[in-house]
Amino acid sequence: MVTVPEGDIVWLAARRLHDALAGAVLTRCDFRVPQLATTDLAGRTVSEVVSRGKHLLIRLDDDLTLHSHLRMDGAWHLYRPGARWHGGPQWQVRVVLETADWRAVGFRLPVLQLLRRGDEDRAVGHLGPDILGPDWDQDEAVRRLRAAPARELGEALLDQRNLAGIGNVYKVEACFLAGCSPWTPVGDVADLERVVEVAARLLRANQGTYAQVTTGDSRRGRQHWVFERTGRPCRRCRTPIMSAEQGAAPRARLTYWCPTCQR
Repeated sequence: MVTVPEGDIVWLAARRLHDALAGAVLTRCDFRVPQLATTDLAGRTVSEVVSRGKHLLIRLDDDLTLHSHLRMDGAWHLYRPGARWHGGPQWQVRVVLETADWRAVGFRLPVLQLLRRGDEDRAVGHLGPDILGPDWDQDEAVRRLRAAPARELGEALLDQRNLAGIGNVYKVEACFLAGCSPWTPVGDVADLERVVEVAARLLRANQGTYAQVTTGDSRRGRQHWVFERTGRPCRRCRTPIMSAEQGAAPRARLTYWCPTCQR
């Protein structure tokens, strides 16, 4: 099963990093990206680690924030000192943060920048309400979605400016469970509130795990209704699941749906 770093995965990564690093002093810092290659955060204390949609913010005690975005395959791993790293080859490491008890290693991070705390909005201020955040506001998310009634539902759900946290897995699964085709214009969706409510429920159900199960069945091959099931029978009506690219390159995503259950 593919585990994609959507809002629930980033939330869990932030929680684990917070539990390991918060309150600890950084004893070593190794940036392996050109723009931060000479930056040294050693001696600073980690205040907290939080997520905002698919973004991760490591806040330090001197008004600095290390911002990262995992996109499709980035990851943060935690290791005890001396433990072997297994997140990927060394050339994929973008940053290493060490304390007396832990090493936090960021692999394949396409976005990594150091900001002043007051400048965090430069990185995350454009985001809509965060499904897993304290600012979640379903009414506001629905309002933002409805602002572009001609846009296809699948594309609109992935736009983090409307609501933050949904990725391709939860997009297609929420559309299926709500009985809506992801190709339907937002303005033609009869019950947009239900689509948003279902998506939020799915993310919250997987908030503390990497499983991303949407069917309630965690057994291999049974975790999803339509995601990555092209050509296989719909679990409800037995119609073959279809798939096609949705959206313009480079943001196009392979979208899955049942043509019978999601007319």
